[in-house]
Amino acid sequence: MHRISNPTQSYAWGSTTAIPDLMGTEAGSAPVAEVWMGAHPSSPSWVEDDGARVPLTEVIAADSARTLGRDVEARFGPALPYLLKIIAAEHPLSLQVHPHVTRAAEGFAEEEAAGVPIDAPHRSYRDANHKPELVYALTPFQALCGFRAPRRAAELFAGLDAPLAKELHGVLAAQPSADGIRAAFTQLLEPATRPSVEEVQQLVDACAERLAAGSPSPRADRTVAVLASEYPGDPGIVTSLLLNPVTLQPGDAMFVPAGGVHAYLSGLAVEVMASSDNVLRAGLTPKHVDVDELLRNVDYVAAPPIRIAPETFHGATKVYYAPVDDFELSVTTVDDESTHPLPGRGPRILLCLEGEVTVSSRDDGELTLTRGQTAFAPASDGPLCVRGVGRLVQADVP
Repeated sequence: MHRISNPTQSYAWGSTTAIPDLMGTEAGSAPVAEVWMGAHPSSPSWVEDDGARVPLTEVIAADSARTLGRDVEARFGPALPYLLKIIAAEHPLSLQVHPHVTRAAEGFAEEEAAGVPIDAPHRSYRDANHKPELVYALTPFQALCGFRAPRRAAELFAGLDAPLAKELHGVLAAQPSADGIRAAFTQLLEPATRPSVEEVQQLVDACAERLAAGSPSPRADRTVAVLASEYPGDPGIVTSLLLNPVTLQPGDAMFVPAGGVHAYLSGLAVEVMASSDNVLRAGLTPKHVDVDELLRNVDYVAAPPIRIAPETFHGATKVYYAPVDDFELSVTTVDDESTHPLPGRGPRILLCLEGEVTVSSRDDGELTLTRGQTAFAPASDGPLCVRGVGRLVQADVP
């Protein structure tokens, strides 16, 4: 096992206190939006070894068969297939989609051939991978995820005294299907048809009036108001009425597949995803927006958010199995000095969320982690066990 340190990302939507409080570090003046734990080439973790710091990417590349295991290496190549994060959203994130793997590979190749620098702000594909992800809530976590049933979306626009609302209601009422959702969503985002700032504000004002009058859909109208306060005039505000609202309580988990349109609104969570930084945005952000690519990757089929119910392992561990091959997440809670086996195999990243726990392997000794500390366990370590008093997150490969 190797103790690791991890880079942070200071995006504007982050919190100055949430991640420092969780990790037991001192808060600064800049918002901390994410902590990355993994081996993505753009921002890998660092292995701490006798005072030296080596990127985890180099440790894996030096002996991928040992660190990843031959099975993982055969399936994913000589790279860690997942990325573990902590995410702290004090303000709403962008309206976004992650690409399917085929389009990610194509888009990456196209931008490489065009000579777009990998770190260019206007680049859409920073790697050739898809990015399905699982979110595990640490606090109440608010999000929008996937499309509502078309008839329900039409109901939300009905009765609003705004021309844009009447127009979208007509689109959805005429086509109460995925085609109607596609037409409404595309109309709101494409440059040729997107509404003006004034048209968006008229709809925002209509939602505020409905809310003040005792709205039958207060949550939807409040979400419009929140987004309008952060991103005035952005058509992404209106798309929120097409999307499912989600509240995750601490310990709840949700899976977001590639192609699933979503926007995280607030809260603190652990995320695990395929090792990718491909985000296609269409609004609600000061970052690069690529409407064409987002629309190319969206899945328009209405469906409820995919909540993942955990399975219990040896009484102490809850395992959240996502419907992908790249990753799985487990959370182990121990409250005595008994030794508990951890599930999983292959390359694992361990994060202590609270307390103090000692993780041991069959052949490589043991490592004690306190709140906010992390470790990388290579496949060669074999089965792991944990003891102590605390809570431990583990990411691994199915």
